[in-house]
Amino acid sequence: VSNADLEKVVDTSDEWIAKRTGISARHLLTPSDQMCELSASAARSALEMAGVAAEEVDLIIHATSSPDDLFGDAPYVAREIGATNAVAFDLTAACSGFLFGVNTASQFLHNGAYKTAIVLGADGLSRWVDWEDRNTCVLFGDGAGAVVMKAATEGEESGMLGFEMHSNGAGREDLNLGYAGTDKELATITKVTNGEYAPIAMNGKEVYKFATGRVPEVLKEALENAGMEADDIDWLLMHQANIRIMETVAKKLGVPMDKVITNLAEYGNTSAGSIPLALDEAVRSGKVKPGDIVAVAGFGAGLSWGACVIKWG
Repeated sequence: VSNADLEKVVDTSDEWIAKRTGISARHLLTPSDQMCELSASAARSALEMAGVAAEEVDLIIHATSSPDDLFGDAPYVAREIGATNAVAFDLTAACSGFLFGVNTASQFLHNGAYKTAIVLGADGLSRWVDWEDRNTCVLFGDGAGAVVMKAATEGEESGMLGFEMHSNGAGREDLNLGYAGTDKELATITKVTNGEYAPIAMNGKEVYKFATGRVPEVLKEALENAGMEADDIDWLLMHQANIRIMETVAKKLGVPMDKVITNLAEYGNTSAGSIPLALDEAVRSGKVKPGDIVAVAGFGAGLSWGACVIKWG
């Protein structure tokens, strides 16, 4: 769905959206699409690229804030791809979800609990936007991406070089998708609520200040934990929220924009899906090569933010 298409939906324009966000289009789920099927497709593609059989996978972390099933989509995804030996669970950390999932999986792999993991980032936030609010509905797209992670063998260098994560619930009011159930009376016994959620609410100015302040900090922390500096990285990969945020963070780190991986223009903000989608494109196109050092940062609702430094391949 292009920016021009959205001109028919809300009072906006291609120029207005592109100038303020860097977004030109977004891909949206149709009423018949299932988020978990998109996740399963991403997982299959990751396994194929990695040359790993589904039966080898013993851990699946599915980062999402918009599952088809509120109880969790991960076990269904595991079944769909044939990962019959894996424990699978959802992880909710909004737009930081994939990054948090990668950091979480790395700990399980490092301590020997598991040997092969799939980490997915998947969200369908088009289901949860107010399509009459031009400030938010133009931002979000739907998508899913995945990576395969394996424990380093004895004597092999780990591909996870350093990481850091943070959260601060004081910023919850600036970006949320809050519960808004309707009252239901149970005879004369008591009242309960029928489950519903309000559309995504966002204070854009505050989120921008948060991202441009905290993301450079956490990237520096992760780089320090890896014993590196910004000059040592080959690529900078951030959650694809807004091109202005990415430009500001890169400038604060002294990283040129030609080292910043982005596919925001085509997909918009796909929440937990954005980092793996951008990474997948960069790897398949030959931009990111085995041995490259990639600094990765996620940030979003919670508020939450984190980073890791990886050696690809």
